[in-house]
Amino acid sequence: MLQGDFPATAPAANPVFYRTYSRKTATGRESWKQVVERNLAGLKSLGQLNDEEIDLMRRMQLRQASLPSGRWLWIGGTPWIEKQENFSGAYNCTSTNLVDWEAFGLMMDLAMMGCGTGAIIEPHLVERLPVVRNELRVLGVSNIGATPAAERQESTSHSIEGHKVHIKVGDTRRGWVDSYQLLLQLSSDERFSGPVEIDVDLSDVRPVGETLKGFGGMANPVKLKDLYGRVAQILNKARGRQLTSVECCLLIDEAAVTIVAGNIRRSAGMRQFASADTAAAGAKENLWQQDSDGNWRIDPERDALRMANHTRVFHTRPSLEVVQEAVTKQFQSGEGAIQFAPEAIARSNADLLTTAELRQEFQEIYCEQGRQEAGRWLQLNHPEITEAELEHRLGRYGLNPCGEILGADFHCNLAEVHLNRLDPDDLEGQSDAFRAAGLSVACLLNHRFEVERYRQSRAWDPIVGVSFTGLFDFFVHAFGTPWLEWWAAGRPETAEGLAFKEQEAAYLSRWKTTVNEAVWDYCDRHGLRRPNRCTTVQPAGTKSLLTGAAPGWHPPKAQRFIRRITFRKNDPVALACMDYGYSIVPSQSDKDEQGRLLDDPFDPRCTEWLVEIPTEVSWANLPGADQVEINNFSAMAQFDFYMQVQQHYTAHNTSATIEFRENEIEPLAEAIHASIGEGKGYISAALLARFDANATFPRLPFEPISQAGYEELQAEVIKRRSTSDFFEALQRYDQGELVEAGPAGCDSDKCLLPLAKQG
Repeated sequence: MLQGDFPATAPAANPVFYRTYSRKTATGRESWKQVVERNLAGLKSLGQLNDEEIDLMRRMQLRQASLPSGRWLWIGGTPWIEKQENFSGAYNCTSTNLVDWEAFGLMMDLAMMGCGTGAIIEPHLVERLPVVRNELRVLGVSNIGATPAAERQESTSHSIEGHKVHIKVGDTRRGWVDSYQLLLQLSSDERFSGPVEIDVDLSDVRPVGETLKGFGGMANPVKLKDLYGRVAQILNKARGRQLTSVECCLLIDEAAVTIVAGNIRRSAGMRQFASADTAAAGAKENLWQQDSDGNWRIDPERDALRMANHTRVFHTRPSLEVVQEAVTKQFQSGEGAIQFAPEAIARSNADLLTTAELRQEFQEIYCEQGRQEAGRWLQLNHPEITEAELEHRLGRYGLNPCGEILGADFHCNLAEVHLNRLDPDDLEGQSDAFRAAGLSVACLLNHRFEVERYRQSRAWDPIVGVSFTGLFDFFVHAFGTPWLEWWAAGRPETAEGLAFKEQEAAYLSRWKTTVNEAVWDYCDRHGLRRPNRCTTVQPAGTKSLLTGAAPGWHPPKAQRFIRRITFRKNDPVALACMDYGYSIVPSQSDKDEQGRLLDDPFDPRCTEWLVEIPTEVSWANLPGADQVEINNFSAMAQFDFYMQVQQHYTAHNTSATIEFRENEIEPLAEAIHASIGEGKGYISAALLARFDANATFPRLPFEPISQAGYEELQAEVIKRRSTSDFFEALQRYDQGELVEAGPAGCDSDKCLLPLAKQG
């Protein structure tokens, strides 16, 4: 059991909870109950909640039926998040338009607080950036950490003497950000008439291993020293002109590389490019190259591009040939995703486009007559909208890294209902869970951001996101093995299939209505503007492990599988896993001199561990369930189910990773093209090539196993187990501060899947 409260029915619950959500306090690690009480205290204070609302949310959290965002589980109720400059640290999802140098600094600041960062990098925005006019020569960067702790300067300062600039970097998050942003500003500073000679003093920056107060984790500035030269190199190539879209992306990603160095911060990013931007579309092509001896190397000039997902934005309906080309490219490389912006903008203006007919009319005008005419049509029907607000409304197709949130210059907070913890027949219990989730996200609408662009965006467009996970599990328990068999047949529209789809839609629509009512009632009572879209589905890769839910709407990988979770070597939680009976192997990145994977986790060459956890889904032993091969579910069946969710539950976008085989490229492309053409709600989805030879890729996060294999591995776990109390095992090793600093932006490893594909 997790210390203090609920049965840890999911085998990965303890490792994930203590790695990701439990904070270190003066009295030791937090228990689940302590995490619940801490984050609820923060929500009660911020949201001015009454006792009845808190009691509902407490009951749902303790049951793990409804949880706030992973970020709020980690940081909610701490003194750190009560400071205005840290409000962004409460949010999974952000997007920032690249229109000035400050936008780059803001994105670095957000990433350092653990937020997922999105950016639209289309010409109509980046053309507002200054021209790069000055050559930057970084003459020297000092070593890190020479200054004693008591004498360190927190803020970044700089001095200019002629063409020489001295930068002293402050020992704070803001200090790092300001030094990075200063280089960008120097590149266009009109005070200089020749090369700008720069020296950077890092002596005040705390060295590797020192504690980061407030947010948590350890200092790890191992890449900071390289940042300034890399940024200058990118800027110098653009001298005499504005930055290209790819150069903008590289500048953002170089900052992200600095932040994630040493695995202290994971980063999730989304970069949206114009559909006709061929340079951006091919930016990651041939990223890896093989020499004559067969050795692989990554292009060092473009290595940082792996830090984000790339999407092409279409403002008109793409042809079938274009869609098929995009699907083919994603099969081959994992890149080339497309977004249909008119649907995103229509959904993001749901308060004006209140019917399906109005949304369709808007999209027709947008696609056929253009953005400007669509804006005129909106303003003609709503003359109260100012030009500034209209521009914001037409720009609400920005995406967060996993693609489930829509907006412009936004922050969005996500809560999550764990459907696998709910009884399909208990409609009242389902309502309680979704109401609690709605209250969790609505509270954060009280934040007044420090940065004007985010503050104004929230005033025009307050958004929240109530998601769910375990939908597939829920419907298996609701409809039984016949539903699984219907999936295996491709979800055909037979009489039985249409009945299933009607019941699915009824559940989804009921939940959406419950969320809207809960959020809007809260906003009305507290004098806040109602969000016009409240529901979404996130990938749910991390929190799902707390309850063993199939992530988001997706099917699980198999009825039984090995789940591998990454830890740094000798992590206290991983050592506790070993005592608990789980096996540990070196990660995929740890190899010997011949490039072979290491087998001994205690080998000196090993740097990361994989904890191997045998897992069985909650319905694995239903009669007949083993006869259904989940890995054979067709791409068309996945697409059909995804669109059910998109049409009947989701008001933003549904984060989706559809796995497909080569022979499914054409039908999948046709389905996407038809959905766009017929206005059925498609915006964007990730497509991932599926291969049947699992053994080709060793030590994957998921490895399907048979029932006999599962029972054998589970017996070995019990045999090796030296304690049945995970918390007790953890206390043996738990010294010092947590190295992890909460969940990644968007709280999901799924956001990083395309990155792994590239590497």
